[in-house]
Amino acid sequence: MQKYGHFLLLAPGVIWMILFLVVPLLMMLYVSFWTQSTFSISPDLTVKSWVTFFSSETYFGALLRTLRIWLTVLVLTFVIGYPAALFIGQHVRNKTVQTILLVACVIPFWTSFLIRVLAWRPMLGKEGAINIVLQKFGLISQPIEVLLFTELSVIIGMVQIYVVFMVGPIAFMLARIDDSLIEAARDLGASSWRIFRKVIFPLSLPGVVVGAIFVSVMVLGEFATASALSGRKVNLLGNIIVTQVGSLKWAFAAVIGVVLTFVMAVVIIGLLRVVNLRREL
Repeated sequence: MQKYGHFLLLAPGVIWMILFLVVPLLMMLYVSFWTQSTFSISPDLTVKSWVTFFSSETYFGALLRTLRIWLTVLVLTFVIGYPAALFIGQHVRNKTVQTILLVACVIPFWTSFLIRVLAWRPMLGKEGAINIVLQKFGLISQPIEVLLFTELSVIIGMVQIYVVFMVGPIAFMLARIDDSLIEAARDLGASSWRIFRKVIFPLSLPGVVVGAIFVSVMVLGEFATASALSGRKVNLLGNIIVTQVGSLKWAFAAVIGVVLTFVMAVVIIGLLRVVNLRREL
């Protein structure tokens, strides 16, 4: 019995994953091959829904748009989040202050997700705060209309919401770096840029990968931010799933769900190949 004790410890988690992850995914894959009519669905297997998805410019375009927005948000959250994490993890030595700064990053999450998204409307609108300030300072003569109800507004909203998921893991890894490594590199004559490139950034890479996984999973599955900030003009795969489920087109919704799951899996596997998290964390 003692020999198999570690397997017994794993059993609850494994059973949970099988029942509530593997089985639903297999069921979704199975339903994606069902025959869908206007008002009903039957378990007669067909590839019609798959052909419709990949042959439709609208749906395949939504896939490309989702990937484009995901990549843009991922890059921007890294560009904005890494300097903040570097400041917290390397330049703030007091652990209490570090904790306070990290808590400050998550303060927006103390409010509703919907409120945080909708708060951008009065900021980005044609008569919003940003346009008013720019006009007051004479930087623009006419309001910038591209700020709201466009793909740009969706990207701005997502970056603001998800950048904290990039800051946290990176700051954690940066705070773990032994100061003696940096001092040794400095004593050997390395410049600040070389220390960052050869010591700090490689050691913080596991945090970058973890943050990228968090951001990727949430952005790829997004639908609420796109609906609220684009006026339903920017349709991501998540928006199409919601629409298809609302129209009782379960087979087609399952097709998009399988495609989205596959895309997420490819992205996560690709990110995990960058660094061995089991060894580094």
